[in-house]
Order: sequence, then structure tokens, then C-alpha cells
Amino acid sequence: MKHISVADLMTDEVVSVAPGTAFKDVAKLLAQYDISGLPVLDDEDRVMGVVSQTDLLARTVQATLPAQGNGTTAEPLTAGDVMSAPAITIHAEETAADAARLLTRRAIERLPVVDEENRLVGIVTRRDLLRLFIRPDSEIRRRVNEEVLTEVLGVPRGNVDVHVVDGIVTLEGHVELRSQLPSLVGLVEQLDGVVAVVSHVTARTDDTASHVGRRAIPW
Repeated sequence: MKHISVADLMTDEVVSVAPGTAFKDVAKLLAQYDISGLPVLDDEDRVMGVVSQTDLLARTVQATLPAQGNGTTAEPLTAGDVMSAPAITIHAEETAADAARLLTRRAIERLPVVDEENRLVGIVTRRDLLRLFIRPDSEIRRRVNEEVLTEVLGVPRGNVDVHVVDGIVTLEGHVELRSQLPSLVGLVEQLDGVVAVVSHVTARTDDTASHVGRRAIPW
């Protein structure tokens, strides 16, 4: 079965900056392109870090605090000064589900997409990943029938009825072997756009009985 990859969802025209880009110029780019963050690249397009609106606001707050020290003027801030590093990145060939889990686990809004040498090739955001969950129920039903039941498990057409409502898949019917039941549910759960799976499928034959410990009787 084909899963949607990060490459299928990412934006390949990415607004980026160099570490020496001035703080104010970074803020202007975020406003100009209506984005909440952008990657910071070195001279070979490798991702060094990410600058977000949160990073800029944190430094803006610090700048409003009373100055300490001998009164000397601080150097202007740059993208390299305020970026979050090292950057959390993902490779284009990884699945969209992998990207969603990483974004959720790390509580971030975007992932720079990199190649094998950590060079930037795109960016994927939470908004991009939401496209997974607006897939038509009819498409999900088709994929369950054609890809899971027919191609992978070899279940004869009509043995399992598939109903999909708002991404929730309900399965009713029977398969030949009991060992197919966990595979059926697991494969359907992996399909892009599936929110949950409810299975009422039964098996005609129990092929899971253990034969461990049985020994032939010598004659």
C-alpha cells in the first residue's frame, strides 16, 4: 500500500534566511509572507536552526527590560542569535504520519524537510498535514476494499462490508483465517485519512492454536 509521504505534502519554495540576517529583516519576512517561522541556512543550504514568531517575541521582551552593565550599546541581533537550534527536521521520503507524530511530540508548527546531507528541500506544516484528514470517505472505502482486502489479504469481494463515516471505518463480515483479523485492523488504521476502525469481522477457521510442546510419539 502506498502511504502519503512528506514529499507529497511539503512546500518546496521555502522562505529562508542566513544566520547573519538582521532581526528586523527576519520579522519583515514573516509578516510579508504571512508565515510563523522559517529555517536558517548555512552557505551550503544546510539547516542550522529555525526562527519562529515565538523566538522573535521572546527577544523583543528581553530588549524592553532595563539595561544592565556599563551602558555600552549591544550589537544588533541576527537570525543566528535568536534561532532555535539544532533544528528538528524530517526527510522527504518519511510518511506524513511520521511528520504528524514528530510535530505533536515536539509541540512545534513546522518541520524543515532535508535530504541525506541535511540540505533543505522543503517545509511541511501542521496545516499541510490536516489535508490527510479531509480525504473523502468514498476514497477511504475504496482503498480498504481494493488495497487491504483484495490486494494484501486476498479476501473475496463481498465477504467484508466496509462503511466509512467521517473517517471512521466500520468492518462487518468474515475472513477465512483468524490470523488475518489483527492484520486487517492494523492495515486499515494505517491508511491516510482513517480516524478510527471498528471491526465486527469474524473468522471461519482458527489457525492460531499453538502447536508448541507437542511431540511425535515414537513407535
